[in-house]
Amino acid sequence: MNADQLLAHYEQIADAPDAIARLRRFILDLAVRGKLVEQAPADEPASELLKRIAAEKARLVKAGKIKKKAALDPMMADAPHELPENWGWVSLGTVFLYDAGAKREPKSLDPSQWLLELEDIEKETGRLLNRMSVADRESKSTKSQFQIGDILYGKLRPYLTKVLVADEPGYSTTEIVAIRPIVPLCSEYCALALRRPDFVEYVTRLGQGTKMPRLRTEDAVVSPFPLPPLAEQHRITAKVDELMALCDRLEAARVQREATRDRLAAASLARLNAPDPDPETFQNHAAFALDNLAPLTTRPDQIKALRQTILNLAVHGKLVEQDPADEPASALLKRIAGEKAERVAAGLIRVQKPLEPVESNEREFGLPGNWVCVRLGEVVKLWNGLAFKSADFGNEGIPVVRIGDLQDGAVSLSNAARVPQKIALQASEEIWIPDGALLLAMSGATTGKTAFNTTGQRLLLNQRVGRIEPFQMNIHFIRFFFETIVARNLSISLGTAIPNLSAKQINETAIPLPPLAEQHRIVAKVDELMALCDRLEASLATADTTRQRLLEALLHEALTPGEDQEAA
Repeated sequence: MNADQLLAHYEQIADAPDAIARLRRFILDLAVRGKLVEQAPADEPASELLKRIAAEKARLVKAGKIKKKAALDPMMADAPHELPENWGWVSLGTVFLYDAGAKREPKSLDPSQWLLELEDIEKETGRLLNRMSVADRESKSTKSQFQIGDILYGKLRPYLTKVLVADEPGYSTTEIVAIRPIVPLCSEYCALALRRPDFVEYVTRLGQGTKMPRLRTEDAVVSPFPLPPLAEQHRITAKVDELMALCDRLEAARVQREATRDRLAAASLARLNAPDPDPETFQNHAAFALDNLAPLTTRPDQIKALRQTILNLAVHGKLVEQDPADEPASALLKRIAGEKAERVAAGLIRVQKPLEPVESNEREFGLPGNWVCVRLGEVVKLWNGLAFKSADFGNEGIPVVRIGDLQDGAVSLSNAARVPQKIALQASEEIWIPDGALLLAMSGATTGKTAFNTTGQRLLLNQRVGRIEPFQMNIHFIRFFFETIVARNLSISLGTAIPNLSAKQINETAIPLPPLAEQHRIVAKVDELMALCDRLEASLATADTTRQRLLEALLHEALTPGEDQEAA
């Protein structure tokens, strides 16, 4: 396996999480292992290059230009990985002057010169994003001066891959250190070698400090550096540039592909959500969306949008066909009124203040002929919770459902507060939650969200949590309504403020009411389509895992020596 073979598999792994970034790191890894270009026997080996470095360092010490420091082992025995025969593992301090830039106070800076900050360097690629002069920036701290050819290294985690070569002199924040070759080297190779994965891991492991860990000078100078022959350094750099340009094109193609797919998915769902579309056109749009669910839903957020579209269609009467034989919603409404009157007479509920009829301007969309638009308070009873005293709560007793216990459509008792049996028995029947009841968050960030009591227990209802009891309605259809119209209206009307729902708001909200038989068909269809969404999500997760494993296998094969592969 080599770089070309890996790139040949790119289409299979392109959508793996972090695929392009992984590919870039892989290229750097191949480069510093001597596997990216062939070695040339005529090249001067690294050992001869080291002799010239040692001679130049001795000259600089004698001339008083650098201080004599403790000798470092020129060829490291404890190497991170194997290198070609004419390469060598050396300590960074053997071939470079680390932190070579002279320190300058803000007042002494030349206003016309370059002033580099960490934010100017792109992570991973080391590209310069922004070039500003001293005059362009306000500077109040000490800076480090650098010269052309210096490798400018961001020593602060998490900026360890922010490395570039200075193409003109200037100054930088002291968190960027100038690493200067003792003899002329290929600075571009040196920069990419400092971005290689094993060096990032080394610095991450040794980085000191609690808030913003950074590489210490004493750890930097003894760090391992893979030194190829000088001629090969230039060949490696040219090949890396070529492959990184290919990565750029692959990334651009991926972004374009995603953008096109996003536009197609958004347009398809928008057509389905359009108010009062032409029936024939709508059927064509619906058929297209259903026939192309896989290509339209390649990310979890797209499946989330699909789920919302399904619910919108459900409450708009567009998900299933209407049956002329169904009892119309107007007849259902009369039966509900009769039941409410009976319960009032029996003292089970209070007489309700009459609600105003729904005006035509309140209807956001047209309804099928056998549907009606009514106030929610006409078809459901809202039960409010009790403001229990905090002193009553403990770890034992009957669970009290609070807003935070409504999680992912169900009541969770994992962190539920409880009240003793004695206090619970004093509570009125109204605040007891039967098994299967539908609950509603009435304040806070989750206002409008619903959950069912699926615990198998009778629970107690806390304040700001409502219980929705439908009259002769399919309770799941009522939930769809809250997940669509109520949630949307809340987001539009309340913006960033902490929302609250009052009983008056709920009772006066307009709701589309289908015949009861159609409600059942709608719920069955929604369940079927939501199960399909579940399968789509599962397939996405499986596909991501498969791509990730393939990528890992290809990288492992590419980086494993041939003899080890044969042994395996």
